[in-house]
Amino acid sequence: MYNNADLQTVEEKKLPKQENTSEPKEIKTEPISPEPEEKTTDLSLAAVGDILIHDTVYNKAKTAKGYDFNRNFTSVKSYLTEPDITIANQETMIGGTQLGLSSYPSFNSPHEVGDALKANGVDLVTLANNHTLDRGEKAIVSALNYWNQIDVMYTGSYLTDKDRQNIRLIKRNDITLSFLSYTYGTNGIPVPTGKNHLVNLIEVERIKRDINEARKLSDVNVVSLHFGNEYERMPNEFQKNIVKVVTEAGGDIIIGHHPHVLQPIKWETASDGSKTFVAYSLGNFLSGQRREYKDIGGIVQLKVTKRQKGSEKTIELSEPKFLPTYVDGPFVIQPMKDLPAMKKSYEEIKTHMKQWVPELTFFE
Repeated sequence: MYNNADLQTVEEKKLPKQENTSEPKEIKTEPISPEPEEKTTDLSLAAVGDILIHDTVYNKAKTAKGYDFNRNFTSVKSYLTEPDITIANQETMIGGTQLGLSSYPSFNSPHEVGDALKANGVDLVTLANNHTLDRGEKAIVSALNYWNQIDVMYTGSYLTDKDRQNIRLIKRNDITLSFLSYTYGTNGIPVPTGKNHLVNLIEVERIKRDINEARKLSDVNVVSLHFGNEYERMPNEFQKNIVKVVTEAGGDIIIGHHPHVLQPIKWETASDGSKTFVAYSLGNFLSGQRREYKDIGGIVQLKVTKRQKGSEKTIELSEPKFLPTYVDGPFVIQPMKDLPAMKKSYEEIKTHMKQWVPELTFFE
């Protein structure tokens, strides 16, 4: 403890006060960066099932100058054109009349199918299916050249290996989507040696690599899978297993086809907690098949929202919606809700499609 004498001594030992005669220094401070603004955009994605052009369908579309399939889509055109992006599973190659049109079991369809799809709002077609190789490489090359000519994007079958490596991307409202397509097989027709680009097969490691590349280029990855058992209304174990593979690999949306009948919608959850939207089968959208649910298909629609804040980005999939459709006698696609005679079937289809996703709504 200090006493008073000590305190005085301490005071006396202090250095004399220094006068500050220097110029005041300017203190530079770094400007405070403003908080990055959050930008939110969204888009609507729609998908339809199988476009399976039997002879009964193309014969009905015959005109004096060729073929016109626009009438087939008259009643559903608005549902296809209003979404920001619409995709379809083109199950038959549109090789054109020069190669000779053909129906089941080995299909080749008119070029004009492509014209109608474009005119009615389809932006991209998936081409990997069990009928891709039906009429060989010539039909594929003719079809792909025509899709390029009319500026409709395709995926799942390609002109060259370089074409195959070019992952298909569509950008709308500052959101980029990538599109991949694979099939379980090709009806026993072998893929020509050295020409794997002609059709993408469901090969797990290939799918994982493709999704990994697609995720680098896009905000949302859409994978079309041609799988399942024909005419079965519920997915089988193979479908469920492949869906899990795609989900774990980072696929965001899975669109299924091949059964030719509707299978339910589902959310699949990956081990990291992320969710994948799955439409196991969208049935036949346009075909010559009749009865036992084979003349019923639909349009599924989903909202994609992107929130960007600086380098941070989140993607949300929401508001799944469905329009059950019916192909009538003249092969015109009709919304089932507009057909009073099908009210009972319509209600049954709604129950079937939403059994795993109660929040699924319908265009009504």
